[in-house]
Amino acid sequence: MSDYLKKLIVKPGSKIRLKHFDPGYHGKHESRKAALPEIEENRQKMQELQYLMYAENKHSLLIVLQGLDAGGKDGVVRHVLTGMNPSGCVSVNFKEPTPEDLAHDFLWRVHPHVPGKGSVTIFNRSHYEDVLVARVHGLVPEKVWSKRYVQINDFEQLVSTENNTTILKFFLHISKDEQLARFKKRLDDPTRQWKISESDYKERGYWGDYTEAFEDVLTKTSTERAPWFIIPANHKWFRNLSISQIITRTMEEMNMQMPKPTVNLTEIRRQYHQATDQEKVGGKKH
Repeated sequence: MSDYLKKLIVKPGSKIRLKHFDPGYHGKHESRKAALPEIEENRQKMQELQYLMYAENKHSLLIVLQGLDAGGKDGVVRHVLTGMNPSGCVSVNFKEPTPEDLAHDFLWRVHPHVPGKGSVTIFNRSHYEDVLVARVHGLVPEKVWSKRYVQINDFEQLVSTENNTTILKFFLHISKDEQLARFKKRLDDPTRQWKISESDYKERGYWGDYTEAFEDVLTKTSTERAPWFIIPANHKWFRNLSISQIITRTMEEMNMQMPKPTVNLTEIRRQYHQATDQEKVGGKKH
């Protein structure tokens, strides 16, 4: 992993203050045009690596996307992960808990969506909502949500060790001004006005509370097996470049191998040639 990507990872045990991270950072590239060839190369690699993962059937990958409204979670799914084959990659969006969800522990609704061997799953929002929204809006008391960091770490440890699942967690870091500018674009674009909700602007009043909640999440739940990456996301192209690079490098490090055939290829080839010869003879008779 390159030095600049290493700067984005949250080292376990480090104390995070988001004011120290520039959401407008864009690395060595100055524009989307300059970065696009690298993004496309990463997409192609991801497609090949996903096929290898599916064939080998030993590893799985869980990608967690979190961030404030307009941070670009949908954009990552659409522009970065679009090359993955839907037969082996699914995106799950965790919305407001149902009454049945609330009748169980907060991780109950999450576990069925963890990827099986050979698969990739994207959490567009995730179990972290239960230490973000639940905390900021007081949906549960502090004595409840404060225990969830340990429970989340235990859950992710279980998933990663028992099912050989690699977990990558991305916090899409945008500025308050950038969020407002993106809301304005939604208002002006008829094709995106459906995404507007009354809560968009109301939630901006909780910006400081969400910042503190995210800082605690990043500080308390970035582990060796399930690290957080703080992705500067004011520039959408840099967001896409960084995430595509991290996913590609991570999948390459799995050292996956194409499985050996489970059938006798010599016998299969013999049957193939026999069938081909018979069809040729049959064709001549007609």
